[in-house]
Amino acid sequence: MASLLPANATDAERALEAATARIAEVPVPLRQLWNPDSCPAELLPWLAWALSIDAWKDYWPEQVKRERIRNAIQIQRTKGTAYSVCTVVQSFGGAVQLSEWWQQDPPGAPHTFAMWLTLNGSGGQEASAQYVDDVIAEVERTKPVRSHWSFTQGVEARGCIGFAAAARPAVYRRLQLQAV
Repeated sequence: MASLLPANATDAERALEAATARIAEVPVPLRQLWNPDSCPAELLPWLAWALSIDAWKDYWPEQVKRERIRNAIQIQRTKGTAYSVCTVVQSFGGAVQLSEWWQQDPPGAPHTFAMWLTLNGSGGQEASAQYVDDVIAEVERTKPVRSHWSFTQGVEARGCIGFAAAARPAVYRRLQLQAV
C-alpha cells in the first residue's frame, strides 16, 4: 500500500505508519459482539456494563444474563413504571402480577402496589432465596421511587400425569352414564 505521509515525514512517523499498517486487517465483529444472542459468554459482562445494567451476578445462568441484556434498553426507557417492573421480572424468567393502589378493593394507600411473583428457575437456576433477593433488588431499582410495595412469592407446580390419572375414571364414568 502506498504511503499517505508527505515526503518530509520523520522516521518516527514512518515507523508508526508501518506498525499500524495491518490494523485494518484485524477482524472486529461488532454486530456479533453487540448482539446478546451471538456475543461470546465471557464478554457478556462487558456488554451488560455498556448497556448500563445495574446489577450483574456471575452465578446467574447464561440464559438469564442474555435475557437481561436483551431487555436492558427497554427497561432503561421505561424505568419507574409498572411495565419496567414486569419486564425486569420476566428477564429473570419469572411471572409477576401487579396491583396498584387504585386497582385494589378497597383502594390502598396512594403510591403503593402489591406484587405477586412466581419464579420458575429458568435456565437451570433454582429459585433460591439469593436468586429471589436479586430479583427483588432489581425491582427496587426499577420501580417508581415514590412507591412502596408489598411482596408475595408464588410457587409454580406442574402435575399433568397425576391429574390425568385422576380425571380418567371420572370421564369414563360420565360417558358410561350417558350411554345407558
